[in-house]
Amino acid sequence: MRSLDEFAYGKLAALERARLRRSPVVTARDGIYVERGGRRLLSFSCNDYLNLSRHPAVIKAAVDAAELYGVGAGASRLVTGNHPLYEELESRLARLKGTAAACVFGSGYLANTGIIPALVGGGDLVLVDELSHACINGGAKLSGATVLRYRHGDVDHAQALLAQHRVAHERALIATDGVFSMDGDVAPLSALAELGRRHDAWLLADDAHGLGVVGNGRGSAFVGGGADVPLQMGTLSKAVGAYGGYLCASRAVIDLMRTRARPFIYSTGLPPPVVAAASAALDLIAGDAAYVAEPLRKARLFTRALNLAEAQSAIVPVIVGAADAALAASTMLEDEGFLVVPIRPPTVPAGTARLRFAFTAQHPEAAIERLAGIVRSRVVGLAA
Repeated sequence: MRSLDEFAYGKLAALERARLRRSPVVTARDGIYVERGGRRLLSFSCNDYLNLSRHPAVIKAAVDAAELYGVGAGASRLVTGNHPLYEELESRLARLKGTAAACVFGSGYLANTGIIPALVGGGDLVLVDELSHACINGGAKLSGATVLRYRHGDVDHAQALLAQHRVAHERALIATDGVFSMDGDVAPLSALAELGRRHDAWLLADDAHGLGVVGNGRGSAFVGGGADVPLQMGTLSKAVGAYGGYLCASRAVIDLMRTRARPFIYSTGLPPPVVAAASAALDLIAGDAAYVAEPLRKARLFTRALNLAEAQSAIVPVIVGAADAALAASTMLEDEGFLVVPIRPPTVPAGTARLRFAFTAQHPEAAIERLAGIVRSRVVGLAA
């Protein structure tokens, strides 16, 4: 298999020349701090927005479940892996999202690669916001439907595409992030929902970065006056602090997922401790509105300090342009005691490499002010 290694080495060399090669770095995390290479850094790169992965009640729920049910599910949910804790978690999700039912998947990525192909296929149409997460694009491609991308957040462009193409397709789906993972902005879900009603196009919003953070913790569909989003999916690995993905929808749609979504059918169920932890975290989110508001409040402290547009979520990007500039800025911040991982193509479009700041409920305000001062004086100018 010499040719296989030659192929891999060639690809890696090209990525190295473009400063786009990636590799995981061993990181020990203790709340908002991480340890890398023997250094303790204050992290602004973790999606544990409410710091619930370290909450005593969440940890206790996981420990109790492990002692009662063990650490593994043992099979897919349609065989013997549907342990009793799943019903509690799915009921909590549906209640929080205001839907009739919910279905939990192995991860958010698995959810979208299962949900979309279970709803649309050849002869159907999928409209995708051009900055949607890779799992939405992956699910759309797997479906076999015609996939069209509309300009980011541009409802008029989506409208024009539907007006031109909807009539030729039996079914249509509009898919978007609720909160965009690299830009932190909230999708225009109310306008997209109205557009979907006019054209009989089902709206799917990926709320991975919205649940527990915006809309009083209920997510992006509940921002402002709220929006009628029939397909509310997301993850349990961000603000919830655990792991897994979910879809909240009507009873009929959820029953269809349990019968036709391949990642649900052919994946082992989530470990009981993970399911119990997620349930405990959802209880905390539903019961403490003031705490839930903290990540957004702290993100806005940062954007005000830098005279940036007001943060819409816990995510604030500072775009520096070239991949080299993003790497240099990240290294400089690490020297100052902060972990802010650089985001480079292909995760973001060419020329928009950035520092992606993720704010959590427990970030100290004094540290945010210091970080903003460093960024203001030493990072923004790197794009020049």
